[in-house]
Amino acid sequence: MQQKPSGELIRVGELAVRFLVEAVDSNESVTVFECLVPTNAHMPAPHSHDGFEETVYGLEGTTTYTIAGEDVELGAGRCVCIPRGTIHAFHNGGETDAKFLAVASPGVFGPSYFLDIAEVLARSPGGPPDIQAMGEVMQRHGLSPAPPPGR
Repeated sequence: MQQKPSGELIRVGELAVRFLVEAVDSNESVTVFECLVPTNAHMPAPHSHDGFEETVYGLEGTTTYTIAGEDVELGAGRCVCIPRGTIHAFHNGGETDAKFLAVASPGVFGPSYFLDIAEVLARSPGGPPDIQAMGEVMQRHGLSPAPPPGR
């Protein structure tokens, strides 16, 4: 079997994502991607996913995940599974850049989500993103935006 080269780097605001295994490569059983999280960067929108589990493995630095309201420090060699329907987000509050590997199972999630979100973010450079447009992209790709705090 021939090894497929890594996919292109997708910039999503402060983050960078590269897919290593896409659904077509795994008979839709998994997708695998690495995410580069610079110091002081965060995921733009807390969310959950109803169609897949996400398992995340720390490669470099430390990323702090908030999963169902609890903080989990994901350093190199640490792993966490995020069950379907669980609200989560992450940020890098450390002093070094971080990198993690994420596995989505089944493989119903792919690069098009990150490309679509990047497009929404690019339409509001330097300002807050269009929350409604981000929510529409998320829902189109099987993610559910978290309700605002206090709801």
